[in-house]
This record gives sequence, C-alpha cells and structure tokens, in this order.
Amino acid sequence: MPIRPEHRFFYPIDWPQLSDAIRFRRARGRCEECARPHLQRVFHLGDGRWWDAEISGWRDGQGRRLRQRLRNEDLLARIRITKVVLAAAHRDHDTANNEDANLAAFCQRCHMLHDRDEHQRRRWRTLFRRKAMGDLFQGPYPAV
Repeated sequence: MPIRPEHRFFYPIDWPQLSDAIRFRRARGRCEECARPHLQRVFHLGDGRWWDAEISGWRDGQGRRLRQRLRNEDLLARIRITKVVLAAAHRDHDTANNEDANLAAFCQRCHMLHDRDEHQRRRWRTLFRRKAMGDLFQGPYPAV
C-alpha cells in the first residue's frame, strides 16, 4: 500500500528496500498470515477462504488447507476474484520500530484486519471533527 504523503517522514529513507526484503526474501512473495501469493489473482469467498492453485485446494484465512469439501450450493454465486498485493506492515503500528520481528508481509485483507482498530479510531475522529466543525460554523444541531 502506498504511504500517504503526510506520513512519509515517519518511515526510514530506505523503506522501499526494507519492504522488499521483508516481502520477497523473508516471506518469499506470500502473505505471512494467509499465504496468498503476490500479484496473483485468487478466487475467494469473502470470508477468508480462498483457492490456492498451487495445491489445487481451498485455504482458510490463516493459510491452512481446508480438509472438508465445500458444499456446491450457491458456491459459484459467492466466488470473487482479487488481485493480491503484498505490503510490509508494522506489527506494533510504530513506524519507528523497524526490527525484523516487528515487520510482516501482509496482503490487503490481512493488513486491513491487522489495522482494524486504528481505522475505527480514525473514522471516529473524522466524524467527531466534522460534527465539531458543524457546531462551530452552523450552530448547534436542531432539537428533534
């Protein structure tokens, strides 16, 4: 995932090289959480289960091979296709901590799940700020 320009200065100058080392040398081009391959289109069901063409089988959201067969009922209607892109992520969300153990190669899905709490905090802050700006410039909200 690209780094927002306002956050660029929180990352080290050699971040592209560090990110490549984590994603391609250590993780060998696969998500470290679910094992999805980088720049490949994968079939998935939206709940974490996805088709791994290398093993010709389904995997769950943690990358484990599913042992039971999926039921065919409505399976074709649920299948979606996603192009996987790996990104290097900080496990503790601290961009100053670039230790090898703190960095992970995540696909989009796993990265969003990992950052869920931070995204919810930012969403709340944005909504709170918009409401405060409305109060400041438009007066109090009308009583209903």
